Order: sequence, then C-alpha cells, then structure tokens
Amino acid sequence: MLGWFQALMPREERLFGLFRRHAVTLVEGARALRTLLDGGEGMVEACAAIVRHEDEADAITREVLTAVRRTFITPFDRGDVQDLATSLDDAIDQMLKTAKTITLFEVRRFEPQMREMADIIIQAATLTLEAVELLAAMRANTARLNAIAVEVGRIEEKADALYDEGRKALYLERRTSDAMDFIIGVDIYSHLEKVVDRFEDVANQISGIVIENV
Repeated sequence: MLGWFQALMPREERLFGLFRRHAVTLVEGARALRTLLDGGEGMVEACAAIVRHEDEADAITREVLTAVRRTFITPFDRGDVQDLATSLDDAIDQMLKTAKTITLFEVRRFEPQMREMADIIIQAATLTLEAVELLAAMRANTARLNAIAVEVGRIEEKADALYDEGRKALYLERRTSDAMDFIIGVDIYSHLEKVVDRFEDVANQISGIVIENV
C-alpha cells in the first residue's frame, strides 16, 4: 500500500536541477582558481569570481535544504540529499579558502605543481558535474557513475603525489633562503590538496547513493 501511495506522489525532481546548478559553480570556481594560479593581472578578477561562485553555491545549498523540508517524497533518502548538498558546498568553500590564503599573504608566483593540482581540480569538478547530471537516471547510468568514482579516486592519488613532490621541491629551493615563503607555499599546497579531497568526498557520497538506490 505504501509503495502504491508513494508512486502517486510527485517527487521533488527540482532537486536534480539544483544539484546540477551547484556542480556548475564548482566547475566555474575551479576554472577561476586555475586562472588565479597563473598569477599576473587576472588574479584580482579570479579571486572575485571564486567569491561569486561560492556565494551562489551557498544560495543553492539553502534552496536544497528548504526543498527537502517542504517535500514529502525526495528522489532518494533526504539525509543523502542534505549530505550531497553539503559535500558539494564544501568543495567550493575550500577553493575560497585557497584564494583567501593567496590574497592574505600577497602571493604572486606559483609553483608548477600548484598549477598542475589546479588542472586536476578542474578535472575533478568536470567529472562531478557529469556524475550529478547522471543521478536523475542512476539505474541506467550505474556503470558510468561507478567509473567516475574510480576516476576521481585516481585523480586524488595523483594530487597527493603532486602535493608531496611540490612540498619537497619548495623545501629544496627555500631551505637556505626564505623560510616564510616555504611556510606559505606549504599552506597553499595544503589547501589545494584539500580541494581535491572534498571532490573525493562528493564522489563517495554519490557512490553511496547509487548503492542504496540501485
């Protein structure tokens, strides 16, 4: 009887649109972060863009949480809806923390490994957008969703390797000169590595949703 009743109730399909909008802010934020790490005259606008995308992501998160409270039947478990929205928001929040660190310490020159990590962040954001777009028909897209999760995991491992490689190169370059540059550089590497970690969290969250619903 309950299954019949639920079948008659309209699901909140609007949530999938909100998730997609949220994922788009991650892609745009990742591109702005990459521009920021190019240095030069584009840094100010890149920082401003990251702030705008983070503000938009916050607004979307609030929309999702409001929709969950007002909806009788959600596309999947309402706790998972909330957790996915939060994990998406955490990714753009971490990008903003990276930009704030760069602005606070007036960094103008960036290491090659930092830019490579930013490239990886764009890849992770693009895969996240694809995964979110596939969620509305997750049964038909289970194989691709699982493949995306694996790919994001590989990206995270590559980011970890760049994180270690970059810190080591920074130490070798700065150990006899400027200790403060080394400390600030390590801080930036740490933030970049955490951005990738947040994308892995999103991938894990989506994998859990797929497992529970397929």
